[in-house]
Amino acid sequence: QVQLVESGGGLVQAGGSLRLSCAASGRTFSSYTMGWFRRTPGKEREFVAAITWSGGSTYYADSVKGRFTISRDNAKNTVYLEMNNLKPEDTAVYYCATGVVHTIVVRLGKNYDYWGQGTQVTVSL
Repeated sequence: QVQLVESGGGLVQAGGSLRLSCAASGRTFSSYTMGWFRRTPGKEREFVAAITWSGGSTYYADSVKGRFTISRDNAKNTVYLEMNNLKPEDTAVYYCATGVVHTIVVRLGKNYDYWGQGTQVTVSL
């Protein structure tokens, strides 16, 4: 069993930056993938970014590529999402997730087994 806790969300003006953290506890595996997803009321859950725990391979949604950076600290069992040049369209609840996910399907949330509670990110004008 794995527990995930997100932090770092908040209110920021357009063009600003935020750094989200996701701390994992419990039993984890080097083969796990860590992913970030976001959801806005009335919209489908959207893939944001993912990183493999062992190799550090990264994957990004086109909408955030060049603005967001995902990274991990294996010693702390923590994954980060650095968000720069934030836009109002980025407003959402951000969730981290993990599981044994094949790299070819990292963008599909249904392939992840464990999810955090989410953290709210609001980008104002």
